[in-house]
Formats: sequence, structure tokens, C-alpha cells
Amino acid sequence: MNLSNKIIVITGAGGVICSGIATELAKCGAKLALLNRTLEKAQVVADKINSDSETLKNGGCAKAYHVNVVDKASIEEAHKQVLNDFGKCDILINGAGGNNPSATTSNETYVPGESYEKDFFSLQEDGVRSVFDLNFLGTFLPTQVFAQDMIGKKGCSILNISSMNAFTPLTKIPAYSASKSAVSNFTEWLAVHFAPSGIRVNAIAPGFFVTEQNKSLLFNPDGTPTARTQKILAATPMNRFGKIEELIGAVKLLISEEDASFITGVVLPIDGGFNSYSGV
Repeated sequence: MNLSNKIIVITGAGGVICSGIATELAKCGAKLALLNRTLEKAQVVADKINSDSETLKNGGCAKAYHVNVVDKASIEEAHKQVLNDFGKCDILINGAGGNNPSATTSNETYVPGESYEKDFFSLQEDGVRSVFDLNFLGTFLPTQVFAQDMIGKKGCSILNISSMNAFTPLTKIPAYSASKSAVSNFTEWLAVHFAPSGIRVNAIAPGFFVTEQNKSLLFNPDGTPTARTQKILAATPMNRFGKIEELIGAVKLLISEEDASFITGVVLPIDGGFNSYSGV
């Protein structure tokens, strides 16, 4: 894939998923603006990209920027820096997102009469709000700022990161599931809104991939799988977790003007068959 002279902005670029995406797109010659709340994490990714021989040969490069995706002023400041360093954005990947323990229940279902460490009724309002802000506003606000660069340019697109939770909510994480559902719905709304402007908007919905955020939920301290992991794998026909590199093909397809010029408003599951399996 030739992404020479394409300027790609990625939020949440210090995370496992988006750092993997950034690394591969840079090898295709793209100029990467890596936006992250923790600048040091994005800088590690940028340094890796800028020292890769294949990336350098193809003209790719990266620069790290600090941003808070729920603070529009912070995004606008990062936008100014990206304009100064690279120019106008061609492709925006909204990858910032996550969950909060204060918006997570300890029990899968509520059984009257039983006691729980943290049930639905004890979820904290601030925690639930922070999850919605991070996932939905963290997609909405960067799009507001960077999509302005795309007006009047050819070959521009936006890629959001949704989740399989958006199709079928998982137990214990109501705010995360609902907020990712909002991201999927917003993706479709944006696709319609920007269609006359020539900006395509799609999303990928990763199934189960091991990241820093979910590692403690999936594995015990001794490295053995948790009961939740056993349920996940039993409901995934391919019977394994996904690998980050297995997201790259879908990302390249959806941002490609040559291969996906008539694709917009799509939320593509990448889940090893999880969404197709009824459990029977």
C-alpha cells in the first residue's frame, strides 16, 4: 500500500492496538501524527517508527504529540502543531478509548438476596461519565477539529475504533459497551453527514485482543487464563485471541481510496467469529 505524502493522525497512539496500526502504516510511507494523553508512550512509538529501516526507505515518519481527547482546547493545540509540522490531515484514526473500574460491576448478573463487592447500584456516576466521555466525546471532538482539514481534499477518510461490545454488550462493563455502541452509531451518522464532502467514515470492531487495559481481566497473576477468558474462547469459533497484526488488513482496506472508494458507514467486526456464534 502506498501512503506516500499521506498525513495520518492517530489518537490513543500509545496503546497496543493503535501503536501497532501506526507502525504498519508508517512502513507504507505515511507521515504519522501520534496523539496520546501520555506523551512518553507516544514518543516510544515514534522513536520505533523513525528508526525502522523499511519505514525510512519508504519515506514514512512519525512525531508524538500530547493531547487530551476530551478537552477541545488540547486537541486544537495539537492540531496547530500538526499543521505546522506536517500540514493538513488526510486520514484520522480515532483510537483513544477505554474503561474505568468504577464503571464496572463485580458480578455478571444481579441475583436478589446475594451480596456483591460492587453491583450495578453502586456504580459511580463520575466513572460512568468518564467512560462515555473518553469513548464518545474522545471520538466526537477530534473529528470536529481534524475533519475540517479534509474539506475539499481528495482521498480523505476517518476510521473509528468501535468494539464487539457495540454489537452484543458484555457483562460487567455496561458503560464501555454502551459508549462503544454510541461510537458505531456515530460512525454511521458521520458517513451520511460527510458523504457530499467526499469524506468516507468507517470503523473496525475488534473482538478480543490482549492489551494493557484488559490483561488483568484475562489472566491471573501467575499467567493462567481467568474464568472470563475461558468463556471468551469458548464463544470464539477460532478459539484464540486476535493478534494486533490481524487488524492491519482491515485498516488498510477501509482507509484506501483505491480499494474502498464506495465503502462508507461500515463497522467491520474482526473477531474470529465471535459475533456469528450463538453458543449452540
